Amino acid sequence: MTAASGSGRLTTHVLDTSLGKPAAGLKIDLYSLDGADRKHLNSALTNDDGRTDAPMLEGDRLAAGHYELVFRAGDYLRALGAGADILFLDEIPIRFGIGDAGQHYHVPLLLSPFGYSTYRGS
Repeated sequence: MTAASGSGRLTTHVLDTSLGKPAAGLKIDLYSLDGADRKHLNSALTNDDGRTDAPMLEGDRLAAGHYELVFRAGDYLRALGAGADILFLDEIPIRFGIGDAGQHYHVPLLLSPFGYSTYRGS
């Protein structure tokens, strides 16, 4: 990881496309990646708007480098009554790079019980 500029931030949100609404109460873990090393940086739950109450990482803590968000979709889907012991989707890891720690990086997740997509948002 390279030095941070202090003004950037990493945010996320989750939309449940099968219900057509934000996914509230979904746990998200953030890790930094350095080769084979993986370091836990933060955990958060989504609020009623499907967003975390604060950025996952911001300011001097955000550095250029590689990261992973792990969306605990299985727990969320089971809480909605998905009912299966073995779900098609459980933990969804999204690995991405941050090249400029002074920018806003937004990594949303569009989720359904049988698929997901992501993109760099704004």
